[in-house]
Amino acid sequence: MKIRIEDHVKFDDARLAKVALATTARAQLDLYCVAPGQYQKPHTHGDQDKIYYLIEGSGRFSLGGKDERLSRGEALVAQAGVEHGLFNDGTDPMLVLVVVAPPPPHGTPAHESGGRS
Repeated sequence: MKIRIEDHVKFDDARLAKVALATTARAQLDLYCVAPGQYQKPHTHGDQDKIYYLIEGSGRFSLGGKDERLSRGEALVAQAGVEHGLFNDGTDPMLVLVVVAPPPPHGTPAHESGGRS
């Protein structure tokens, strides 16, 4: 399966936009389109690992209660059970590829993504 990321970019004025790109039995690939001021509340997944890979912009990511600043081309890995989240504290949009393995049983809960702070 070939995916052109630019064909799937969409922003939502009210909240971080999560775009499902692909799901297999073992992994899920999403694109997060994060406008300035938007965030994903810190949360955990008991049975899934999550990898954030920043393809555009920069922002603050939390991992295990500590903040990490990521720029384009950098990744952050949250193992199952480790709290993680993100916040676009810059002035430019962020595009983040997100891999979740194994995929969640029924999508991503709405409470994880936030609007502007």
